[in-house]
Amino acid sequence: MTAQETRDQLVTSADESQTQAGVYEKGYFETRLAQDANREKVWVHLAKHFARWIDPDADVLELGAGWCDFSNKIAARRVVAMDLDATVQKAAAPHVQAEVGDCTDLSRFEDDSFDIVFASNLVEHLHREQSDRLLDEARRVLRPGGRLMLMQPNFRLNPGRYFDDYTHVAIFTDQSLSDYLVSRGYAVEEMHAKFMPLTMKSSGSGLTFLVPWYLRSPIKPLAGQMLVVANPAD
Repeated sequence: MTAQETRDQLVTSADESQTQAGVYEKGYFETRLAQDANREKVWVHLAKHFARWIDPDADVLELGAGWCDFSNKIAARRVVAMDLDATVQKAAAPHVQAEVGDCTDLSRFEDDSFDIVFASNLVEHLHREQSDRLLDEARRVLRPGGRLMLMQPNFRLNPGRYFDDYTHVAIFTDQSLSDYLVSRGYAVEEMHAKFMPLTMKSSGSGLTFLVPWYLRSPIKPLAGQMLVVANPAD
């Protein structure tokens, strides 16, 4: 192997390590995203709630889909679930198109090809240059009038628990996320600073029937996650 080939290999390895850092680290699914019956039930209610922003005739792309909790439950004409981890292929329902790939590179999709781009608990796992690329690519594939929907932890609400997930590398509050989206060419349609509790793990499995009430209520005890809906700016 020549010196140049060695350097190229090292650069490639470094790039792959950076791309797969965070949510894609070995064992992450087992420690932070193990399949959870309670989470499944919560997402049934969330999918119904999200229907107010997602037309049944929409083409939807989920980034960082993981177990496809969102993709498998949302009603839309076409649903594509994308994740760097191949778990997405076995998790996707028959009607969902599974794509394995880096969510910061959407080159496989044409411009203006989706009405909705959705991501849950993804952007906080990315370094700035990665999240810049993700937002720019999402804006490219969104059709005019399309929506970017991001659901993720709000540091302002839970600073003491934000880094309980060891793969978090970026800090966002409702204000900083709104400003960041504007800086990347989006207009914020809605920001729900208090949307859901920080975790959906099974400790509250007997209370999932309360999720619709929680989503409607102006009072959000234990809120730790926010939801932002944004549009590509003209």
